[in-house]
Amino acid sequence: MTDNRPIGLFDSGIGGLTVLREIWKTAPDESTIYFGDNSRAPYGTKSRSTVIRYSLQNLKFLESKDVKMIVVACNTASAYAYEELKARAKVPVVEVVTPGADDACNATKNGKIGIIATKATVSTGVYKDAVERRAKELGMDNIEIFQQACPLFVSLAEEGWWDSEVTRLTAEEYLKPLKEAGIDTLVMACTHYPLLTKVIGEVMGDGVTLVNTGVATAKVVRGLLDKEGICSGRNEEPVREFYTSDEPELFEQVAAPFLGEGLPSGTKHFTTDKYEVTV
Repeated sequence: MTDNRPIGLFDSGIGGLTVLREIWKTAPDESTIYFGDNSRAPYGTKSRSTVIRYSLQNLKFLESKDVKMIVVACNTASAYAYEELKARAKVPVVEVVTPGADDACNATKNGKIGIIATKATVSTGVYKDAVERRAKELGMDNIEIFQQACPLFVSLAEEGWWDSEVTRLTAEEYLKPLKEAGIDTLVMACTHYPLLTKVIGEVMGDGVTLVNTGVATAKVVRGLLDKEGICSGRNEEPVREFYTSDEPELFEQVAAPFLGEGLPSGTKHFTTDKYEVTV
């Protein structure tokens, strides 16, 4: 059985494009539709109820495009809205938190896991809870979790300063407590952070495994396509569509380095706030 409908993804902005890029790698024959809610970003500063409302509106938009799966490529939306989305969606929903937690637990040797994220994500404790839950399921009783907020990493990633001295100095300052704690696994719990992998990896050293939540999520997507029998059966090139609630030209300019495959074209403007939802 095959299903040629696209996979839909949404994020509060452009960070989720790093998840999209990994899905392209693991499922290259699949068509995709990406919605960046840039005009209402960031979600991390919004209340839980507001994030749920935005996410449900994004869900309605993607379902109107007849997608076969929805990927919540946003940490805040995954933390606040996943259960509501899963309950209301007509198609499978994948979030970005649990896959990263799974990979972290499978990777650690000494049980010391670090989590770097934005202040908002750290404050929710969503990744810490997910790692603890997965560790319990695996019977791991020696887990220690160390969280560190790295808010400047987002700006550095968007500026394109992926391997600059400023980024290196910032990383050394942020990551010092995690190095001193002796972690052997580090979850990059923000979709912007994979762009800084080189610097983060060099600062942490070869003995620390970096967990890219985009890679982890893409593996889940690939597995779900196979399990549900909804892989694309088309022979032609997959269709890749982009929508933003802000200015399409600006979105395309900023999106290019995140995707690593050149400037996306044909991005359309759409605002999902026209959809009525009940939270």
